[in-house]
Amino acid sequence: MGDVATLDAGQQHLRALEHANRVRLARAALKRRVAAEDISAAEVVLTCPWEAHSMSISELLMSQRRWGRARCKRLLMSIQVPENKTVGSLTERQRHALAGMLAAMADRAGTMRDSPALSIA
Repeated sequence: MGDVATLDAGQQHLRALEHANRVRLARAALKRRVAAEDISAAEVVLTCPWEAHSMSISELLMSQRRWGRARCKRLLMSIQVPENKTVGSLTERQRHALAGMLAAMADRAGTMRDSPALSIA
């Protein structure tokens, strides 16, 4: 009887490892999409896909180009959200506040990029 329990535990362990690997690979793909600007971090925050559900907000934010720990920390402190909070555990108010801030920052960055004063003639 003990051998059956050991076999069951071993199979359960393998299934857990397979699941963790699927999550890791899906998260890496999501972070690449965010870095390539195929999807915005604001959209990920609002839609909360399964692969981002248990991802920390700081991990998601830092996957954006030109985002480091300091910028991430500053933004999250401004809306009173801890860095280690997961995307899936955000309240609706936090989710919309964070998405709004990210969208506003993206708009400002786009406006600066499109400014004629910055274009080289």
